[in-house]
Amino acid sequence: MKRVLSLVVCALTALAAHGHNIYTIYPTPQNQYAFEGKSSFTPEVNVVVEKEIDQTTIDRAVQVLTDHGFKATISNTIAKNCSNLLLGVAGSKGTVDRHVSSLGLNRSVFAVEDKFDRHLLTLTPDKKGTAQVVILGEDTDAVFCGLASLEQMLDQGTSDMQSVLIEDFADIEYRGVIEGYYGVPYSAEVTKDLFRFMARFKMNTYMYGAKSDEYHSRYWSEPYPTEITEQQRRIGFLTQDMMRDITDVAHATKVNFIWAIHPGRAFAKADNEEVLSKIMTKFESMYSLGVRQFGVFVDDVGVPTEVEEMEICARNIDQLQKLIDKRWNSAGTPIAEQVKPLHYVPQLYCYSWSTPEGVAQFFGSLSKTDPKINIYITGRNVWSVPSNKDIAHVKQYLGRDVSWWWNYACNDADFTKLFIMDMYTNFRDESHIDNLARLESTLNGTNTLIINPMQQGALSKIPLFSVADYAWNTAAFNNDKSWEASIPAVVGTTYAAAMRKAAPYLRYFDSDGLTYLFERYKLSIRRGKPDHQALLEELREIHAACVKLKELKESASESNRLIYNDVRPWLLKLEAMTGEAIALFEGKNPPAVDYQNNPDFQFEILNGMGNHISLKVMTAEPSAECLPEMIKWLREQEEIL
Repeated sequence: MKRVLSLVVCALTALAAHGHNIYTIYPTPQNQYAFEGKSSFTPEVNVVVEKEIDQTTIDRAVQVLTDHGFKATISNTIAKNCSNLLLGVAGSKGTVDRHVSSLGLNRSVFAVEDKFDRHLLTLTPDKKGTAQVVILGEDTDAVFCGLASLEQMLDQGTSDMQSVLIEDFADIEYRGVIEGYYGVPYSAEVTKDLFRFMARFKMNTYMYGAKSDEYHSRYWSEPYPTEITEQQRRIGFLTQDMMRDITDVAHATKVNFIWAIHPGRAFAKADNEEVLSKIMTKFESMYSLGVRQFGVFVDDVGVPTEVEEMEICARNIDQLQKLIDKRWNSAGTPIAEQVKPLHYVPQLYCYSWSTPEGVAQFFGSLSKTDPKINIYITGRNVWSVPSNKDIAHVKQYLGRDVSWWWNYACNDADFTKLFIMDMYTNFRDESHIDNLARLESTLNGTNTLIINPMQQGALSKIPLFSVADYAWNTAAFNNDKSWEASIPAVVGTTYAAAMRKAAPYLRYFDSDGLTYLFERYKLSIRRGKPDHQALLEELREIHAACVKLKELKESASESNRLIYNDVRPWLLKLEAMTGEAIALFEGKNPPAVDYQNNPDFQFEILNGMGNHISLKVMTAEPSAECLPEMIKWLREQEEIL
């Protein structure tokens, strides 16, 4: 096998990077190269792990194998007469590292500069056609990412598998979610479901700063409660036990759960020892619940115009980092007990809010802070799409890579709308985003790309999927293909077709579909040749898709049930509207529906922050451009021609 692999690697490593889709894997791998031969897995798989591989990665390997029907046995030696899964770290000189050397595999992936989670994965047959897998990473976290690729490969079948070499890495270091919108915070169940999804698609960062969480803002210095009411649970309150459960799942999925505090203007005080002490006390409380990384938000409380206030805030965040290091990061502290660097969302996260001189002074002040502190921006505007121009503008004053808080597919300014189409359609639909914006093929100068998504956390996995795809491999991102792949990844193959059909109409805008068919039907009437068949067929297909998606409510998958909870008001309203339109076309006279006040079409939101949080009830608005007008028009006709 050594000779075959060596020859194949030498022959293939010169091929172009992005043209080899041997397996369908997301995020899109940097390189896939085909080997000759196919292989199949044995019922029992021997998992060889080096000492550098942590328990979380071992547990993930066992989970991937068990989920595909295999029995996993942990070992430190390569077994004969069965499949082996070898997990190792490059340069460790351990069993797997030495085995990779004996195979003559090219290690150039580990020499690629300014890339992250670098690893290689091989699947090859032994002499009997038995599958042998090697995942060698730059560290155990990189191996964890390689397991996500293996999981998706096994999803495509476990016998007659094409031999392959995958060389992979991320273009952006930290990828994931910032829960920073104005609205109902995600439930513990939704958050944990997001973590599992993130692990499957190689995301590693989740910053929690839900604006309407009173213990993030209004009661920022107080510990989370031990008990909450059922109503509080329904609108996103969390207890200490729930927070501990969340952090447990975060650790198990290797998602850096960053709990952020919002002390407001108190953070800008000159004599701030008391405030910093209160923050550290709250951090101690959160540390006891499993949090190992923290953030500080001072957004949306006014942009400082005086140099003195800018300098005060910079000194305070720097001092807070020093306090954290002193408390948790002293020499000899085990890695699992250390606290990672701070994430800071400053007042001037949107640089158009200040003068050129103010921007230079503000970020110049922050340039004096510990360089490991992550400083966030949203670009020129609050809703800007990440761009090299905006990053370079801030970086020239900050003197380091920036972190990007991306308000996408955030709907806290459009609560009644869903943004679950492809990325560029969502750009067009979101009134605050530049409708013609496009992603950079290479994004320079940012170490973090995390999105502030919809209030509907489970549904947000659809846009999140494509963000993960882009952040991993910016040059290979394909908007349409990524969206198509996101649907089965989120709802499963059973419901993928129904979701693809319904998604364009679950959104507010529908001019690309029903409006066109409706106008064509009315034109046929004016021409004296009425033909409503295409329109009626589309309505029936949408209605059938809604009926199918209602099955999600009783799904055995918790993830699917959570998706149903998110989409319910839009889904039921779309089903009712298409049902009424169909009945009118069929010559029936169905009773009129109150689409505005029906509780089936309504949902609760929290709005505001700090002392100004309020609860409201709003009504979903699916297919709002066409269906209400169509139903009204149909009822006005003496007969349907």
